Amino acid sequence: MPWDLVTLNSGYHMPSIAYGTWTLGNGQGPINQIAQAFDTGYYHIDTAQGYRNEAEVGVALHESGFSRGEVFITTKYSGSNGLDIPTSIRNSVNNMNTSYVDLYLIHNPRLAVPDIPTVWAQMEKVVEDGLAKSIGVSNFGVQDMEILLASAKIKPAANQILLHPYVYMQQAPIVDYAAEHGIVIEAYSALQPITNDPSGPLDAPLNDIANRLGASTDQVLLAWTKAKGAVVVTTSSKKMRLEGYQYAGDLGKSYVKGNWPHVTLHVCISELSKEDIAAIDAAGASGEKRITVRKGLRKFGIGTLVGVVVLVLCSYFGIKIDRFLLDLLCRNR
Repeated sequence: MPWDLVTLNSGYHMPSIAYGTWTLGNGQGPINQIAQAFDTGYYHIDTAQGYRNEAEVGVALHESGFSRGEVFITTKYSGSNGLDIPTSIRNSVNNMNTSYVDLYLIHNPRLAVPDIPTVWAQMEKVVEDGLAKSIGVSNFGVQDMEILLASAKIKPAANQILLHPYVYMQQAPIVDYAAEHGIVIEAYSALQPITNDPSGPLDAPLNDIANRLGASTDQVLLAWTKAKGAVVVTTSSKKMRLEGYQYAGDLGKSYVKGNWPHVTLHVCISELSKEDIAAIDAAGASGEKRITVRKGLRKFGIGTLVGVVVLVLCSYFGIKIDRFLLDLLCRNR
């Protein structure tokens, strides 16, 4: 099969590619999109309290005809409407018309109020109450994880983070930390270099590798993500693209054996080589520097523009601006 099962430190198994619902909104459209994902072999659905489409996930699951155990559901505590974790998880399972979720994540460390140990203890209670089989985090860095693990009774099963070649150097410390502690990394926005930052340093190696393997560049990028040991969370409204993402698993070196109901076994013909991965790493590092410079210039430009607008308005209305404020405007670019 193209995407294998990952064994979590909780002992449960998780499909290593997930269909993400963060861009879907709510209503009948998301229900249809999730049904299409089921039809193309996605049995791991990733949602969140903050996405406001947990109910649509529940409807799609009910209409699919699959039993609850045949679909892996991840949702997240997003702090929506100021609700606490005990209330939020009960709302989530009720929204999806299920008795439990397979994986429950804290969406961001900023939600750990008053502190990470207190909030994590509430997450552990979610497991004790049978409302989630596994618990984890999202967007946590090394320091956040060190604080969490210092008092945790249950280790996080996963950490879902932004991960693609242009941010790999930045994210490598948390990727390595997770591997050392038996925590699975889930990657969101893995295709961002193609969708948001095209015409960059990655174009050449991705095109070369794709042409050699008879694959598409997005398949190569997903295979790179899998080769880094990450579970992929992705999405698309196009059935053909979703099918292509499934076959991308054949290019990435598998790291856990397994199977999942209703998924056809495919023979892996070719994989990314170590040289392929190194070429993508190098291009990603180059692109990360390029993007950092571009963001810096953009920030400089926005700050300068704000300063100019303030000066023009002050001049127009005859308002005097002192040297201190002028220096402050210039520093905050």
